Amino acid sequence: MTDPVAEFAAVMRRLRAECPWKAEQTHRSLVRYLLEETAEVVDAIDEGEASGDFSHLGEELGDLLLQVVFHAVIAEQRGDFTLDDVARGITDKMIRRNPHVFSAEAGAAAGDLDAAEVDAQWQRIKAQEKPRERADDGIGPTLSALVYADKVLARLERAGTPAAPDPASSEIGERLLALVDDARRAGVDPEQALRDAVRARL
Repeated sequence: MTDPVAEFAAVMRRLRAECPWKAEQTHRSLVRYLLEETAEVVDAIDEGEASGDFSHLGEELGDLLLQVVFHAVIAEQRGDFTLDDVARGITDKMIRRNPHVFSAEAGAAAGDLDAAEVDAQWQRIKAQEKPRERADDGIGPTLSALVYADKVLARLERAGTPAAPDPASSEIGERLLALVDDARRAGVDPEQALRDAVRARL
């Protein structure tokens, strides 16, 4: 039986060899397309939530997979890593960070932890693997300000030094930060909440 992902990777290798446009692309030149395709996946999810029909999401995930495989093929040709390395790496990470499911020594069935406890466990393991000097270490600078604020506030709280945004401040930045903190404490994704509010006005 043919492995669809392996077949697609073979198609991308051939295109990389025989298509002039694809042959000249680099990791950097593809960044704009990666961002565009990611945004289109988000749009397809929002559309599916609104309509109950997620069929369009499959197509958009395919376009996003194209970007992942394209980058992996470029890396493979440079001798950096392969698509198999990428898959093995994320498989190992998921097993390592989900001991409640995969570790025979955990002594707890997957159902013994609730979602919040699983997330806390993930964060503890991640912190051990990747110690941070600053609360924003490893947070991508291209993230939106809302997502950036949400992640930093969560890290500060986990470290025991939560920020204290001033909701009464006249500074817009402080007021926005306070709203992000309110959303985070309520378990609401501030980025998605703002997107939903804007779309409700259309």
